[in-house]
Amino acid sequence: MIKEDLWQAVLAQIQFNISSANFTTWFKNTGILSKKNGKIIIAVPNNFSKEWLENKYHKLILKILHNLDKNIKEIEYLVKPVDSKIKKTPIPMVNSEQLEFQELDIDKDTNLNPRYTFNNFVVGPFNELSHAAATAISKDPGRIYNPLFIYGGVGLGKTHLLQAIGNQVIKNFTKKRVKYIPSARFTSEVVSSIRNNTIETLKAKYRTIDVFIIDDIQLIAGKDKTQEEFFHIFNFLYEKDKQIIISSDRQPKAIPAIEERLRSRFEGGMIADISLPDIETRIAILKTKAQEKKIDFSDEVYSYITSHIQTNIRELEGAFNRLVAYQKLNKGPLDLEITKSLLKNLIIGSVKITNPKKIIQAVIEFYDLKEKDILTSSRKQEIVKPRQIAMYLLREELKSSYPFIGKKLGGKDHTTAIHAYEKITREKQENENLNEEIKLIRQRIYC
Repeated sequence: MIKEDLWQAVLAQIQFNISSANFTTWFKNTGILSKKNGKIIIAVPNNFSKEWLENKYHKLILKILHNLDKNIKEIEYLVKPVDSKIKKTPIPMVNSEQLEFQELDIDKDTNLNPRYTFNNFVVGPFNELSHAAATAISKDPGRIYNPLFIYGGVGLGKTHLLQAIGNQVIKNFTKKRVKYIPSARFTSEVVSSIRNNTIETLKAKYRTIDVFIIDDIQLIAGKDKTQEEFFHIFNFLYEKDKQIIISSDRQPKAIPAIEERLRSRFEGGMIADISLPDIETRIAILKTKAQEKKIDFSDEVYSYITSHIQTNIRELEGAFNRLVAYQKLNKGPLDLEITKSLLKNLIIGSVKITNPKKIIQAVIEFYDLKEKDILTSSRKQEIVKPRQIAMYLLREELKSSYPFIGKKLGGKDHTTAIHAYEKITREKQENENLNEEIKLIRQRIYC
């Protein structure tokens, strides 16, 4: 098996065992240097990384490698820049903020990954409106659907679609300047510019752009200076008929701590969502990936993966990468029993299991609150509504008793929990925005 495919499969599994921050920090710019006589030599970028992998992650890496290839018995870590001798592979299944610019074929001027195209973006009922708007924009940027605001849960393909627009615009209009940037990176640029007194230089840079694509805009919530600078850049580009494309994990109305003038700008264009794909679309996504890698599996294997991993396309692709690695290693087809064995840990992790802590934490994060806020007796609407939603979800998802729910939410009386559940149940029947918020919170709970 190709060394790069083997390491890709290792990375796909490691992410399910450690935090995203540690994964990004310690496995960036690593790769397999050689594989010979049961020994793997892993290239690492510096001595610090070498020491950390040896002391903290050696057993995990060895276990995963041995599971993929029984002949592997030993690992050595070597400080060596990952260069042309080691084909660099992107770290898999990381969200846009964490991934940023780790993938090695990123265009330095646009920040676009050329692999994100419309051709390999699978369209289904869950994303057809977003896709239609995106393709229309790529043919006539700045004229229609400006701004385009795409929202949806984690791992559903927002970043792919955003970058596909940018890549297609470059193909259709060679002279147009396109810029893609995660909002966390934009915030860092603003902070750096303020510190170095170069904010005017920053503004000038973005004013030359024809298509401005910013990912995960919800992350600028509460960052007043970032919002201010983004507002001025937005207005300048909009008035010049330049295209603005934005993504978020929620619709504009549900983004907390964001200026009303920005919210109104977001709502002034086209708003389209990406929801969870149905099983037919999930199968189509995997078959598209299989075609790219010139590999295929039986229908029962595709059916097994897609019926057990339902809420996150990245998890789906991670499971697929594990099967690809195994099949290439063993040079033979996979059967269903082998598939079940290989994906056992992933499937267990993807089963819809939750607990009160996860539900309350998901609500807190979605509404950008602190835990103490939701547990107090505050009657502020911005606190009461999330608290009631948390109570509703504890009842819906876990069938918790009302006294238990009241106790978990700051020792409230059981009648408060009953009132909250009944109130949210009634409002859901009439309030589409509330339905949307609860759907996105559920995705956070189970992702």
